[in-house]
Amino acid sequence: MDMGDLRRYGVSSASAHGYVKSGWLVRLGRGAFMFAGDTLGRDASLVFLGRKIPGLHVAGRTALAWQGFQQNLAHQETLCLQGEARAVLPGWFRERFPARYAAPVLFDENLPVRFGLAVLPEAPAGPMVSVPERALLEMLGEVGVQQEAAEARGIMESVRQVRMKELAVLLKNCRMVKAVRLCVVWAEELGLPWAAAAREAAAGKLGTGRWIKRLKDGSTLILND
Repeated sequence: MDMGDLRRYGVSSASAHGYVKSGWLVRLGRGAFMFAGDTLGRDASLVFLGRKIPGLHVAGRTALAWQGFQQNLAHQETLCLQGEARAVLPGWFRERFPARYAAPVLFDENLPVRFGLAVLPEAPAGPMVSVPERALLEMLGEVGVQQEAAEARGIMESVRQVRMKELAVLLKNCRMVKAVRLCVVWAEELGLPWAAAAREAAAGKLGTGRWIKRLKDGSTLILND
């Protein structure tokens, strides 16, 4: 809860301070409280943060994993979160739920606001999550930065079916040549059934010549156009 929630319950700032001193409320951090004895839930905490950070959503590899496109998850997989503005995840959240946050400018201003974001059908009161088509480009955009190339390629191989209409819109409005090229070239190399449609949709966004990137592990990623 934040002070706005507490005020709706008729609790003033002074009363909240008293409740903290008496042990009825626990102050998690600046402007964040919980009832003593409660356990914070991941999804409810993400919804709470979504009220503070514009466009906060579960993104990239995590969004794909939540929708069945990754196996053998670590016990405490680091959550990949993205949003529309620079922000720092509060310590109380990171202590309980390992996570990293980024605000990449992956898509241009022509993409409708929040396109490709939705709650999961099984969690209608949960946080916003990137649909697989958007999550795929988010993950590919992090290759060589926060995402290992081999892992990304392995995850992508499991994405056998996509909604091409949605992916086409995302490709057409993607600012990052690397993400677009990886999507198209790897789809072709992996023999994914939507590869040809992706190349057609990405026409004009692939750039020219070879794309070469030195990765953190010392390897070099080379992509033809």
